[in-house]
Amino acid sequence: MNTRETKTFLELLSEMPEHRKGNAIRHKLGDILTIGILCILCNGETFTGMELFGETHEEELRKYLELPYGIPSHDVFGSVFSRLDTSALEKCFQCWLGAFREEVVNPTISIDGKTSRGSKTALQRAKHIVTAYSSDLQLVLGQETVEEKSNEITAIPLLLEALNLSGCTVTIDAMGTQTEIAQKIIEKGGDYILALKGNHPSMQEDIRFYFEQEILPQPKQTLKAKEQYANTLEKGHGRIEGRACYLLNDLSWLEDKVHWAGLHGAALIRTRREVIGQEASVTDRLYLYSNPDMTAKRVLQIQRSHWAIENQLHWMLDVCFHEDNARARTGNAAIALNILRKCALHLLKGDSSVKGSVTSKRLRCAWDFQFALNIISSA
Repeated sequence: MNTRETKTFLELLSEMPEHRKGNAIRHKLGDILTIGILCILCNGETFTGMELFGETHEEELRKYLELPYGIPSHDVFGSVFSRLDTSALEKCFQCWLGAFREEVVNPTISIDGKTSRGSKTALQRAKHIVTAYSSDLQLVLGQETVEEKSNEITAIPLLLEALNLSGCTVTIDAMGTQTEIAQKIIEKGGDYILALKGNHPSMQEDIRFYFEQEILPQPKQTLKAKEQYANTLEKGHGRIEGRACYLLNDLSWLEDKVHWAGLHGAALIRTRREVIGQEASVTDRLYLYSNPDMTAKRVLQIQRSHWAIENQLHWMLDVCFHEDNARARTGNAAIALNILRKCALHLLKGDSSVKGSVTSKRLRCAWDFQFALNIISSA
């Protein structure tokens, strides 16, 4: 843990800059944000829920909050969150998480986007949030918001600029496989593994052909001795899934190589999936990588960890916090609530006082308010 002075999450929330102007401000911004995050912890999801939650626990909340004019109404919650400075809230979140990042050296950073579907209206597109996630730490390292998925290409360089990539390996799906993004990662001292799909068809076809002609026909033991082959096998839930990784660590023949900063080699991961009662399916995926010391075993490990952003973050936000069903659509409300949900998710995952899933801990918070207070006050 970081040895320098740290602040609790509640202290950081209380220091959020006030964006409201005028002399008609009645409710403290820190009070509003604290009630909001507590409500989310306790299984609440809407601004009306925040008002009801505050009224239900007003006596207990007054021990910790000022509440000069009582509990804000749901309209106040909606108005404040829609106009909230989300960059300042994100900075607060990252400041709180900063101490945890030093616990793992050279982590893998996965970058992927998620659409907040409930934020779409007839007049505006749904908010699309691009997130950098460390599967080693199970931490959100940063995020950028764009209007639609196609704008991920412009958001990723901004996100990378704000991150410390020294010694890290960055993984991105095919949307982020761009020469400018590869250049940015190398400039910041990181390495990359980028998915290669139809967005670079000629390059994809050339590398696939080379694998088929020069790499796949070689004996697996020969490739394994050179660390150019590794495989895994997983069984469970009525299926068997095997993954085999082959490395191509000489791309001197590839004409496009000069356009890709730091490009050292390519990897092919062949997945064979068997489900009871169905025919087996085989899928090939290609990747570009920059680390000259990369091995097939390491590629399998890193690509496996890349899906943590889907399983440990995006899936949790949808299934446990029902983000896709959220109807916060005005201004910055959808983005602000997304940040608070991520805060709540990390708080619940970090709690070791009881055993249970994130969903069961949210229920426990709802039924035992002291449990929720203990989680957030000790963070």
